Amino acid sequence: MANLSRRKFIFTASATATAAILAHGCSAGSNTASTGGDSPSAAPAANVSTVANAPKVETTKAKLGFIALTDAAPLIIAKEKGFFAKYGMTDVEVIKQKSWPVTRDNLKIGSAGGGIDGAHILSPMPYLMTINDKVPMYILARLNTNGQAISVANRFKELNVNLESKGLKEAASQAKANKKALKFGVTFPGGTHDLWMRYWLAAGGINPDQDVVLEPVPPPQMVANMKVNTIDSFCVGEPWNAQLVNQKIGYSALVTGELWKDHPEKAFTMRKDWVDQNPNATQAMLMAVMEAQQWCDRAENKEEMCKICSDRKYFNVAAADILERSKGNIDFGNGRTQQNFPNRMKFWADNASYPYKSHDIWFLTEDIRWGYLPKDTKVQEIVNQVNKEDLWKKAAKAIAVPDSEIPKSSSRGIETFFDGVKFDPEKPEEYLQSLKIKKV
Repeated sequence: MANLSRRKFIFTASATATAAILAHGCSAGSNTASTGGDSPSAAPAANVSTVANAPKVETTKAKLGFIALTDAAPLIIAKEKGFFAKYGMTDVEVIKQKSWPVTRDNLKIGSAGGGIDGAHILSPMPYLMTINDKVPMYILARLNTNGQAISVANRFKELNVNLESKGLKEAASQAKANKKALKFGVTFPGGTHDLWMRYWLAAGGINPDQDVVLEPVPPPQMVANMKVNTIDSFCVGEPWNAQLVNQKIGYSALVTGELWKDHPEKAFTMRKDWVDQNPNATQAMLMAVMEAQQWCDRAENKEEMCKICSDRKYFNVAAADILERSKGNIDFGNGRTQQNFPNRMKFWADNASYPYKSHDIWFLTEDIRWGYLPKDTKVQEIVNQVNKEDLWKKAAKAIAVPDSEIPKSSSRGIETFFDGVKFDPEKPEEYLQSLKIKKV
């Protein structure tokens, strides 16, 4: 795996009045729209003819998929609050997907085949699709950091299962001996939730491939599966962990911001062929999504964001299942609470939107660790191919993001996990060799 190249970026801010309004997202007056009923909100008063920095789009249409998870909010808000329309993308469809495999399959066939052009997606999936499925993808932005959790059934409370998974080691051994192995729900093999679960178990001395069973479960079905004892634990995004606690079925052993501070999570991905054919439309959508991320991260917008996302056509859950954890107020369900958790789900703050290449190097290294990718995968080469952080910076410049909010390097540097293990993106082989439990 080649070393990560560090790229410099010099930013020159736009001086137009419109761009000044756009810094940190548009003013509430220009973006507020009605959200009642099942129909999309009206676009804001501004339109493509009055937005000075709007690119001349090749098409106004795009089909984007999403899974019912809080971190899909930027795509939903970009649609409902009129950000897509503002930049000329007046016919963007945001379409619910049943599972991550369905999202993958719909991306593979594209909108021309009745599928989708892009999606809210698990960050490793565009790489797995590009390498394994031979469907070239681009990552255009990170949609969020943090905001996931590992939850367990109430019967494990007495084992004190929390950030340390070792409390489950004996229970896993006994269950395996009785030929009734513990089952852990993950959302997609090789995806983020699979990797968080595997890292957590391995850190506690539990081999996820030998000591327990990892079972793919669609996110909206996690709670129902635990309710009928089909799975004993799961890793998923919100609102499903909070809903589990609210229904008193289980509790959150940890939230993933504790596992890895400000870790990358979902991404905004598009098919490579769509982006290459529609570069201006791509920039327009990126600008819209980034403004939506800024909007979603504002404290004063959290309740409206949750109300919009909770609607039947999106999540179909109570807004109360989404709101508190969106604010960083966490009821873990075992007597532990956390107010204003600093590593809550972030859409924009602390460079949450910027797709660091160093993070994608970790994802690919972990997928090699667990056998989802061959050991000889040319990690740096594929990251440079899929990760389009240059397009992110171009869109950031177009909406007058301050220089201080644009990373100067595509690497966030050395990362430290909860167990003290460090990952140096310049030396991924050393990290991989240091891990005691792995498949390769």
